[in-house]
Amino acid sequence: MAWNEPGGKGNPNDPWGNNNRGNNNRGGNQPPDLDEALKQLMDKLNGLFGGGNNRGNNSKSGGGGGLFGVAILVLVLMLGFQSVYTLDETQQGVVMRLGKYLKTENAGLRFKIPLVDQVVRVNTTQVRNAEIKERMLTEDENIVEVELNVQYRVMDPVAFALRVEQPERTLLSAAESALRHEVGSTAMDPILTVGRAVLADQVQVRLQNYLDRYQTGMVISQINIKDARPPAQVKAAFDDVQKAKQDKERLINEAEAYANSIVPEARGRAQRQLEEASAYKSRIVARAEGEAERFESLYGEYRNAPKVTRERLYIEAVTNVYTNASKVLVDVEGGNNMMYLPLDQLMKNMPKPAGVQDIMSSSDISRLTDQVLREVRSRQSTTTSSRREGR
Repeated sequence: MAWNEPGGKGNPNDPWGNNNRGNNNRGGNQPPDLDEALKQLMDKLNGLFGGGNNRGNNSKSGGGGGLFGVAILVLVLMLGFQSVYTLDETQQGVVMRLGKYLKTENAGLRFKIPLVDQVVRVNTTQVRNAEIKERMLTEDENIVEVELNVQYRVMDPVAFALRVEQPERTLLSAAESALRHEVGSTAMDPILTVGRAVLADQVQVRLQNYLDRYQTGMVISQINIKDARPPAQVKAAFDDVQKAKQDKERLINEAEAYANSIVPEARGRAQRQLEEASAYKSRIVARAEGEAERFESLYGEYRNAPKVTRERLYIEAVTNVYTNASKVLVDVEGGNNMMYLPLDQLMKNMPKPAGVQDIMSSSDISRLTDQVLREVRSRQSTTTSSRREGR
């Protein structure tokens, strides 16, 4: 008979123990009791963990031993899960065994001893930010409000995790100290205007020195001065001062521009006058030397032919005089000398107003002059004839 055949009495192969319950199950066709099956399973687990000897003596102790076994199994599974951990590409793990540094793990699947090893995960690629806003005293005893942004990375995960407690707070304190030192050594105007970049560089150098001295494992990437302004209580007065300084700078620039335009022009005029004076000097000296040489040459000629040379000099002198004169004397036979004004010479010597063109050409003036001369001569002839007839 099979072990699961119903009604089988005393079957040793029946795992549900129906051979001992033939009288109580109200017939051999009833299914096995689940409570009894669970109890038997607990007994088997107790046997595996050393609790099977007490099964026949005390059922309560057997149940407690089964729960203890389940608890141990769960504990083993939990410890197994805790012995495995994973680090991503941005992290490094600082492993400590019983509180003492053991090693540094890189990215990947790693193992540790549960309850003995402790792993501190440190992100070494992320650029972190810290903000500071403080009111500080400058070198010239003015108060400014400065907003500072600090960007940093973790370079040494061991120093960051173990050497300094609360490294972010340490960074903020060190940044505030470095900023106060540099602001206290600088006047207010550079901080508020063009000196922010220089101030940021100085703060970065000093802050990095502090962090290296504290062994924080952090490296400063960049420091930015986001804002620097006077306190709100004195902002109006400060704006007036800044406006006055801007006006001063503007006037200075205008004066320098005017000086730059005037000074070169004055220097040019002075240089031109010097050049003209030098040219005049050279011209006068050269003319004097030429006149002296000419006089010596004439003197030699005069010694050889005094009469000819004298007449020649007289003619040249008269020619020069008449050349520069605008009046001409006409000698008429049998009458008085008559003076007339030649229009052509007068027109040549008269200054012409700007924009006025010549009305008569030179040929027209010559013809007009000839007509005037003929008219004068005819009248003189008539006058002379009448005088002779009267005599």
